[in-house]
Amino acid sequence: MQHKFKSALSVLVLASAAFGGGHAFAQTQGVSKDQITIGSIQDLSGPLAGLGKPARLGLQMRVDEINEQGGIHGRKLKLIVEDSAYDPKRAVLAAQKLVNQDKIFAMIGSMGTAPTVATFPVLIEKNVFSLFPITAAREMYEPLHKLKYAYFSNYYDQIKQTVTRLVKEKDAKKVCLVYQDDDFGLEVLRGSEDGLKTIGMTLTEKTSYKRGATDFSSQIARLKAASCDFVVLGTVLRETIGAMAEARKAGFNPTFLGSAAAYNANVPKLGGKAVDGLYAAMTAQEPYLDDESEQIRTWANKYKAKFNEEPTTYSVSGYCLIDAFANAANKAGSNLTVESFSQAMDSLTIPASYFGSPELTFSPAKHLGNELSRLSQVRDGRWKVVSDYLK
Repeated sequence: MQHKFKSALSVLVLASAAFGGGHAFAQTQGVSKDQITIGSIQDLSGPLAGLGKPARLGLQMRVDEINEQGGIHGRKLKLIVEDSAYDPKRAVLAAQKLVNQDKIFAMIGSMGTAPTVATFPVLIEKNVFSLFPITAAREMYEPLHKLKYAYFSNYYDQIKQTVTRLVKEKDAKKVCLVYQDDDFGLEVLRGSEDGLKTIGMTLTEKTSYKRGATDFSSQIARLKAASCDFVVLGTVLRETIGAMAEARKAGFNPTFLGSAAAYNANVPKLGGKAVDGLYAAMTAQEPYLDDESEQIRTWANKYKAKFNEEPTTYSVSGYCLIDAFANAANKAGSNLTVESFSQAMDSLTIPASYFGSPELTFSPAKHLGNELSRLSQVRDGRWKVVSDYLK
């Protein structure tokens, strides 16, 4: 009887140590004495692999720098990246692995709207943060949730701000739209309609396409027949090039404006003369090896030396997102928990970066860091920033 009593007492003591006063046993998932484990889900083998691969390298570059500098409050960062192939079902499986097997503290910079949204239930169930997905969809921070924070101005605001500015500047009379038939495309549609409404205009014509389309002849023919002199593109990388190449082939040369989804070094690289003149909403600029900015030039060449390839704006995004996480984790202090990190995020300000990103601010009621965009244009085969931030 006495033996049983001692055994029961031992169990109670261990339980008390684990959940009560014994702090050494009370551990936040993904946080140990000397390590913080974080995860990311990228498209490394699907339609957006050209974006996911440089994003992964950018994430890793900043992780390596932080670790070389001693980590965050003495803890090194461990980054684990999984491939979704831009498939929501694969993204869910990847999230389950990262959350349940790898025990990550936070998911950072995951790629794409649909794959990221699909992972939310997995993350929220286990109290794991979704931080700064690489998408400008409003679902990344709406509805407000203590675990969801977004970095990039949304597609709706990007287009609403930039279409108003450019239509007036170009004195356009007939504004039209070609957009992807999904949530992303609908955000561009709504931004276009609401932006035009503020200047007393409406869309003259609109036409959509299915994701992954390669033939844009019918859409371009429809816009040309409507005599559009300004076309908003609700397109991503390949579709931007395909639509503009078809327009040039048809002798159709309106002003073209895309969202940040069209702002990528591969657009002028692969699109050639067909995309010359394209405008796009953006924040951080393409990091060219011979950039006018010495800081960007130095960073770009360091990246090239490390990975043996030139960086893109997605490399910059990955790099900056880890930096933002480090800012918040440093502010949270040495006792890193979900609660301390959330409190740090809700009062966080991130200064403007030398890549051109504006100052980011977060609060308990505002989980989107940046609401501003500016314009860049393809000129002679590369992107050139052509405006300040628009409001």
